[in-house]
Amino acid sequence: MWRLRRAAVACEVCQSLVKHSSGIKGGLPLQKLHLVSRSTYHSHHPTLKLQRPQFRTSFHQFSSLTNLPLRKLKLSPIKYGYQPCRNFWPARLAARLLKLRYLILGSAVGGGYTAKKTFDQWKDMIPDLSDYKWIVPDIVWEIDEYIDLGHKLVSEVIGASDLLLLLGSPGETAFRATDHGSESDKHYRKGLLGELILLQQQIQEHEEEARRAAGQYSTSYAQQKRKVTDKEKIDQLQEELLHTQLKYQRILERLEKENKELRKLVLQKDDKGIHHRKLKKSLIDMYSEVLDVLSDYDASYNTQDHLPRVVVVGDQSAGKTSVLEMIAQARIFPRGSGEMMTRSPVKVTLSEGPHHVALFKDSSREFDLTKEEDLAALRHEIELRMRKNVTEGCTVSPETISLNVKGPGLQRMVLVDLPGVINTVTSGMAPDTKETIFSISKAYMQNPNAIILCIQDGSVDAERSIVTDLVSQMDPHGRRTIFVLTKVDLAEKNVASPSRIQQIIEGKLFPMKALGYFAVVTGKGNSSESIEAIREYEEEFFQNSKLLKTSMLKAHQVTTRNLSLAVSDCFWKMVRESVEQQADSFKATRFNLETEWKNNYPRLRELDRNELFEKAKNEILDEVISLSQVTPKHWEEILQQSLWERVSTHVIENIYLPAAQTMNSGTFNTTVDIKLKQWTDKQLPNKAVEVAWETLQEEFSRFMTEPKGKEHDDIFDKLKEAVKEESIKRHKWNDFAEDSLRVIQHNALEDRSISDKQQWDAAIYFMEEALQARLKDTENAIENMIGPDWKKRWLYWKNRTQEQFVHNETKNELEKMLKCNEEHPAYLASDEITTVRKNLESRGVEVDPSLIKDTWHQVYRRHFLKTALNHCNLCRRGFYYYQRHFVDSELECNDVVLFWRIQRMLAITANTLRQQLTNTEVRRLEKNVKEVLEDFAEDSEKKVKLLTGKRVQLAEDLKKVREIQEKLDAFIEALHQEK
Repeated sequence: MWRLRRAAVACEVCQSLVKHSSGIKGGLPLQKLHLVSRSTYHSHHPTLKLQRPQFRTSFHQFSSLTNLPLRKLKLSPIKYGYQPCRNFWPARLAARLLKLRYLILGSAVGGGYTAKKTFDQWKDMIPDLSDYKWIVPDIVWEIDEYIDLGHKLVSEVIGASDLLLLLGSPGETAFRATDHGSESDKHYRKGLLGELILLQQQIQEHEEEARRAAGQYSTSYAQQKRKVTDKEKIDQLQEELLHTQLKYQRILERLEKENKELRKLVLQKDDKGIHHRKLKKSLIDMYSEVLDVLSDYDASYNTQDHLPRVVVVGDQSAGKTSVLEMIAQARIFPRGSGEMMTRSPVKVTLSEGPHHVALFKDSSREFDLTKEEDLAALRHEIELRMRKNVTEGCTVSPETISLNVKGPGLQRMVLVDLPGVINTVTSGMAPDTKETIFSISKAYMQNPNAIILCIQDGSVDAERSIVTDLVSQMDPHGRRTIFVLTKVDLAEKNVASPSRIQQIIEGKLFPMKALGYFAVVTGKGNSSESIEAIREYEEEFFQNSKLLKTSMLKAHQVTTRNLSLAVSDCFWKMVRESVEQQADSFKATRFNLETEWKNNYPRLRELDRNELFEKAKNEILDEVISLSQVTPKHWEEILQQSLWERVSTHVIENIYLPAAQTMNSGTFNTTVDIKLKQWTDKQLPNKAVEVAWETLQEEFSRFMTEPKGKEHDDIFDKLKEAVKEESIKRHKWNDFAEDSLRVIQHNALEDRSISDKQQWDAAIYFMEEALQARLKDTENAIENMIGPDWKKRWLYWKNRTQEQFVHNETKNELEKMLKCNEEHPAYLASDEITTVRKNLESRGVEVDPSLIKDTWHQVYRRHFLKTALNHCNLCRRGFYYYQRHFVDSELECNDVVLFWRIQRMLAITANTLRQQLTNTEVRRLEKNVKEVLEDFAEDSEKKVKLLTGKRVQLAEDLKKVREIQEKLDAFIEALHQEK
């Protein structure tokens, strides 16, 4: 029982000591302590020599709120020599209580301060969100308040936290070493440790919540920032992806074209019959190539394109396309119900071959006309090409689509399907659609050797026809016109008098005349019908038709088979009659063009537009390569000079002059440092990047436009200018350049140490040049203000105006005031302005106070600049005093140090920009130039616009005429061999 009472008393004393020991500093002297207490606190006390050899247990304590190690404690477990006598338990209790006091005191002071400092630093890492509360969710601010609560709780129990660690497992070892058999110690540890363990867990929970809150904030802020950045990156990547797709599409088209040309060269080349064979073209293919070249030929030398072709004209929805498909034996054209489908001329070259295929002139892909998938793809491709030819704001286009169709049993000829003639412009069409269709049709029909295939809808009244009047105007005698009446099956049902159809076929109903008249049926109106089904329906209809049975129609005038045979015979007859005459006319045109070239350009090669573009391309690339060979010294000189020209006004007006008005060097340096810092943070890096970009443009322009002596060809000037502008437009400076440049400039301006006399003299020279330039500008401004002086008035007969006279009198009065006080401040006082005004009024000069202030600004500015130049001259010998920090010297040259800092910043900035130019920007510009040249090479309209002139056009015409003549000669030779 007495042991339990003793343990309770000890626990109460211990708790009271814990409560009141946080404010105690120091302790009792060692000499006043009991023997056992002295042995506990000072293990080397002389009285311990009689004790047993000490057993030391060392341990390293750590706090949960800091990583700093606490002081190592060396405890010496002692055998107290416990006797049955009960007089020693107060001594043991006192020793433990004194030990707890020092433990609590050390942990409360050291651990609490360290934990609070760490927590404050940790919390300061979170930025202030007071300006961005509208962005961060409300839950974050609730967590922030909770963190403050945790901070208060930690501050209150921070000492107890370290006490827990001291009384933890290492502390238990110390207690066990002190007394192994004390049950009161066990009860003491259980009660106190239980509370401290719970307290420690609460502290750790608050720390974790604080970390999570900080993490949530940083994560949410980073996510919001990342969302904006990701969106910009996505937009940029989409633009780059689109640009890349277009680029590779152009490359694919170019490679396809080159592949076709190479295949043609390989097949046509005959190298002594070894591994090669000569490709024998059909007659109609050779003729079609001649027509393709002629379609692009500009007839500027009175050599008209009079080669024969079959021109298919008719009213809209009259059945032109269906007739052509029956002749070609394939449904190759887009079809629509009543709407305009033919929006540009389509040249169809029919030839006989083993396989029924179709291909475009500028593509190597063959469409198998026996497969429905290829037919659908062909129709879609024709529709896309038509829409591509039609420019914005138009409905139809004169651009021709060239298509070759080969198949067994096809009649050899060249047909051109034209847009249907309309009577009224409907909504959705361009206002000039009707006139455009008429002009396109007339352009093809006015060829005297063109065969006109006039298509008339038999299911409508003949009086509603428009095309018959147009055809009769182009061919009034009907010598090259073939009339075709379509939809005869519907006409037979709807027309009350069949004799009307007979009148049309005999040419008695219309005023037009024709070589022949035909009646055809092009199906039942179903677009999904096959050609074989339509042909069977047509033959069955005419076999059972009353028109043939009653002899109203003759057998050779019906069916599309008879029509195609008749058109083919007429076509080849016209070709044989006119082709040699056309060849002779082109020979004469070629001779005239060659003679004109020799007379005008005797020393130049006959380069067409494409050859000129390739030559200009090589020159431009050579000039870009020359740009990368500019010396670093040249780059830095022009960059430094251009940058100073850009920022000199700001340095003089906003930094130097305001700082120079101060009274002492300390204020001068402080003002300069503040203004330089503001300038570097806001304006200087951006100005430097602008100067570098403009310098790169100027050097690039100089290389592009600089005459090359006698080899310079001004025909490339427009092309080079366009390439330069487009390349510069596409070029974008590196976004991170300003940030890195800002740090470099800030560090350069912070350096005030001038190492030698040479740098000092260079700074003085730089300062003198800057001040003299400003002084010259000020004197010019004063001269314009006061007018010409007496010399100019006498020599050049000039006079001053009344305003200039007033300014001159005011200037003289202000100069008198400055002579009296050369250290006058920069601003006039009110009484001084009044004095000047009264002095001028006494001489009869009325002056306004604002005019006095304006005149004073220029007068004082000139006075200040002259004084600064004199001071600059005195500072030439000031380097010695500068090294001694101007101690014991009346000479202060802080302005020289300022200009040295500016000069050094300019040199370092120029060097940095030069490195970026030569390492990055020049290469990127070269890449942009190559991309622009590739784009221009694919754009024929751009080349025509940029490479113009009589010389280019003459070379183009000469090349085309030669090509046409050579193809015509080959065609005529093959035609004679066929005969």
